[in-house]
Amino acid sequence: MKLFLCGDVMTGRGIDQILPHPSPPHLFEPYVGLATDYVELAETASGAVKKPVDFAYVWGDALEEFERADPDVRIINLETAVTASEDAWPGKGIHYRMNPANTPCLAAAKLDCCVLANNHVLDWGRSGLTETLDSLHRAGLRTAGAGRSHEEASAPACIEVRGRGRVLVFAFAMASSGVARGWAATEKQSGVNFLRDFSERAIDTIKRQVLSQKQKGDIAVFSVHWGENWGFTVSGEERMFAHRLIDEAGIDVVHGHSSHHVKGIEVYRERPIIYGCGDFLNDYEGIGGHEAYRSDLSLMYFPVVDAATGKLLQFSVTPTQIRRLRVNYAPAEGVLWLLECLNREGRKLGTRVERQENDTLLLRWN
Repeated sequence: MKLFLCGDVMTGRGIDQILPHPSPPHLFEPYVGLATDYVELAETASGAVKKPVDFAYVWGDALEEFERADPDVRIINLETAVTASEDAWPGKGIHYRMNPANTPCLAAAKLDCCVLANNHVLDWGRSGLTETLDSLHRAGLRTAGAGRSHEEASAPACIEVRGRGRVLVFAFAMASSGVARGWAATEKQSGVNFLRDFSERAIDTIKRQVLSQKQKGDIAVFSVHWGENWGFTVSGEERMFAHRLIDEAGIDVVHGHSSHHVKGIEVYRERPIIYGCGDFLNDYEGIGGHEAYRSDLSLMYFPVVDAATGKLLQFSVTPTQIRRLRVNYAPAEGVLWLLECLNREGRKLGTRVERQENDTLLLRWN
């Protein structure tokens, strides 16, 4: 079973503005008043974008890579509300939204699951979350990590792969990534599937959820929005928790996101742990600061797991770069930077990568 995983996909704000049906551009940010300003920044940095683009434009070279890699399942963290709501969350500095009429841009990538457990899905209020769920489900996209109640928010997305088995995606959000505790879904209130801490109680809860759903031959993915935006450090607490998810809760793949740049990869008991995927698509082009982290660079993650045992068989990643508000193959210097980054951070985690002839990177582990 080959999976595709990536980090944050932000189709709101500047990205939404270049699509066929842009939302009203007004924002409530201290320095930028219009979403179109982000388009202008990107064009100043990288060249003009002929607007409106078609729905497939933003995926760029990723579409060709999907054809080449041919993953069985495609999972993203969608860090954008899909709504026409004007109920901007009060006191929040940034509000991402994409017009529901632009939802075909997600279908263009033939996605199977949009993880919604993150710190932007309620940017336009609980009515905005409801419309997000309705819009995605209408488009045939599965969701995980947010819902109209805790029961819906905690339910896994179930993806059936003909002749192979099922992939179950359990999604959670943590306060460390900027998710407000008030966003937690309850029995009577919509919200995200909120993970309060790394406690014994948390492990027990996840274990019950996973083992009550997981059947023989299923692959269980734990998708979590955690940690700060910047910094390569993986805490001992995060590593211990990820290990326990594999040891005790039946998890086969840990899919971590929130950091705006890639972080190290670990393989523990033949199960992959991605601590931070980086931003796969955003509208940050032309914005200065944090250049040392190279948030313009990202990866398409393609772990191959044994459907019968859940063990990792092979893991390759394809380097990408965000330019002109789309996903592109990374240039040679970007591939080298990512290789050096993954090897530097992987050294602490027992992994390394090797560059292949087609500029993909193949993971090796102890």
